[in-house]
Amino acid sequence: MQIIKNGITLRELDEMAQKLFGNFVKAVVDTKGKIMAVDAELHADLEAALLEKGSEQKNLWGINLYPGIGGEGFVEFDSMINIRPSQNNRSRDVEDPEVRKKIIETVNKLVEK
Repeated sequence: MQIIKNGITLRELDEMAQKLFGNFVKAVVDTKGKIMAVDAELHADLEAALLEKGSEQKNLWGINLYPGIGGEGFVEFDSMINIRPSQNNRSRDVEDPEVRKKIIETVNKLVEK
């Protein structure tokens, strides 16, 4: 598990993917802090690591990164931690387009393509 503040390469993500799931890496993005945690079996573990570092629950969103796929297929919005009726998110997906935009901006800032 790593907390990414300054950047990570696609190659590093691909190596992580090969070790655990084969073609993707689980990640949790802090949309306010503009950081993310990657490389664990569960999004909940990544979420816990960010919470320990001071992130707020309302800003944490689970995604999957597919280093072998470019474009829109690179980020998949799918995680149990995203089910948040209190924030009007009632599915594993990220339903708010503004939140999706912030997630993509953070991922694009941190992943060196």
